[in-house]
Amino acid sequence: MVNLIIDTGNTFHKIAVIEVDNNILEERVETELTEEVVDELCCRFAPSKAIISSTRGDASHTAEIVGRRVQYVLCFERTTPVPIAVEYDKAMLGTDRIAAAVGAVEMYGADKQMVIIDAGTAITIDIVSNGVFLGGNISPGVDMRFEALNEKTAVLPLCSPVVLEGDELMVGKTTTDAIKFGVMQSVFYEVKGYIEAFCKKKSENLIIFIGGDAEYFVNQIKSAIFAGRNVMYSGLNRILEYNAEGNKI
Repeated sequence: MVNLIIDTGNTFHKIAVIEVDNNILEERVETELTEEVVDELCCRFAPSKAIISSTRGDASHTAEIVGRRVQYVLCFERTTPVPIAVEYDKAMLGTDRIAAAVGAVEMYGADKQMVIIDAGTAITIDIVSNGVFLGGNISPGVDMRFEALNEKTAVLPLCSPVVLEGDELMVGKTTTDAIKFGVMQSVFYEVKGYIEAFCKKKSENLIIFIGGDAEYFVNQIKSAIFAGRNVMYSGLNRILEYNAEGNKI
């Protein structure tokens, strides 16, 4: 038995066909989610259930497309029941953040202390303790910082992210390098500060990096687990099964 997972972020549609035990059979990233893509996956794998999560707002059109091919479709919203406790105002909680928390608990255990760092359009840093989502903070993502420097000033150029090697301070000798190093290292020091603050309070912890921009920090943050999209897929899959089974933990 397999499920179809559709995670629509601010930039891309992340799609996976996944077994109930979280074994991923197919994964792809699309700029647009077309009927042809859904048709192909449904014909090849015949998923019995599907979940749609969107940070862009209304997902009814996607649900209509998927609903023609899949018997049970769940549109994951803020009010959807989830299999972990949440100490956060659900009216304002992004579905991507809670899905990542559920996935982390599913993959690494409910008895762990975890910091989940999602480096995407925005950077979210969330804390999960003993299976409870305690909350977290949000700051601008890497691309957003580059764009702000370009758009809010008269002469600063729009620059692209770079991968920094190690944690040695990089000092720009040109304006372009100063922007690149400044943005990338500001994110690194910000995240490093959160990790150090968390580790002071918890002797045993997991630092989990997800999101498209996590790759820029693999060489700098050695203590972290770089989990890719697996955490999100696992969380959405668990939420789908939890609701299909009638909220049985």
